[in-house]
Amino acid sequence: MTSTLCRPRAAAPPGGEPLQAMYDQHARALLAYAERFTSRPAAEDAVQETFLRAWRNRARLGSDPRPVRPWLMLVLRRLLIDAHRADRVRPISLGEDPVLDRAVDGGFDLFVDRRRLAGALERLSDAHRDVLIEVYYRDVPIELVAADLGVPSGTVRSRLHYAVRALRRQLTTSS
Repeated sequence: MTSTLCRPRAAAPPGGEPLQAMYDQHARALLAYAERFTSRPAAEDAVQETFLRAWRNRARLGSDPRPVRPWLMLVLRRLLIDAHRADRVRPISLGEDPVLDRAVDGGFDLFVDRRRLAGALERLSDAHRDVLIEVYYRDVPIELVAADLGVPSGTVRSRLHYAVRALRRQLTTSS
C-alpha cells in the first residue's frame, strides 16, 4: 500500500506552490510525530487535515515571519487530541458486531415460563386462584374483589397471601 504522503502529486492548484514546498519540507516529520500517538492511516489523515488548515490560513502564515513548523505541530497535536477524545466518547470495538453477535431470542424461555406458571395456577384451589388472578393480573383492588366474592377484605388478603406462598412453592419445586 502506498502512503498518501509518498504518492506522486498532481499539479499544484494556483497559488499552491508555497503550500507544496511546505508539504515537502514538513510532511515526513509531522507524520513521524503523529505515528507516535496513533496508527499509520489515522496519522496520515491528521497530517492531511493539518495541511488543509494550513492552506485555509495560507495568507496569515505567508505574512508571518516566524517558522511554520511549530504552528503545524500545534495544529497536528490538537487534531490528535480531538481524535483521541472522540474515540473515548464513541469507542469502536472490532471484536463485537451488534448485528452479528446479537443473541437470538425466539421466545422459547417465555413460552416455557408461561407454561410452568399456568400449570402451577391450575394446581391452586379455586378460591386462591380467583383472588390471585383478580388482584395481580386484572389489577382489581382488594376491596372490590371482596365485594364481588361476598367475603371480607381480610379474607381476600389471607387467600392472596396463601395463594402466593403456594404458587412460589410449586414454581421452586418444579424447577
